[in-house]
Amino acid sequence: MAKIDVRVRRVYDEPAGDDGARVLVDRLWPRGLSKAAARLDHWCRSVAPSTELRTWYGHAPERFDEFARRYRSELAEPERAEALAGLRELAAAGPLTLLTATRRPEISEAAVLSEVLAGAPRHPRQRPDRPDHRDRPDHRDRPDSVPASGTQAAG
Repeated sequence: MAKIDVRVRRVYDEPAGDDGARVLVDRLWPRGLSKAAARLDHWCRSVAPSTELRTWYGHAPERFDEFARRYRSELAEPERAEALAGLRELAAAGPLTLLTATRRPEISEAAVLSEVLAGAPRHPRQRPDRPDHRDRPDHRDRPDSVPASGTQAAG
């Protein structure tokens, strides 16, 4: 199997000549950016995290590992799984650049998607030899947790 080439960049950055297919993976359109200036090939809203998860996360670096875990779970939902399959097809065809408006793309849904598309089994900051304490049956959700069934259809 050939190695896929998936990159993560800010949608506000100038396109690079080797970007390949440029896909915006945010649910909301980036502020102050015209569609012409974005120079996108696709806008894949349906693969974005739920509004509830995105709002809970708020791009707080200390929440990224939990965000990545929850987002990976959301990617199994039918609409997101179908969108993810479309991204896999694009990645198999050539370079794929996942675009996001966030200031820190390395802790965004685009970074998680890149890992998923590359076949990474879990987020690199999680140690595979140490189970996540939240997976134990006696774990109780924190008050700031997102409801497990809180998803919203793409607009």
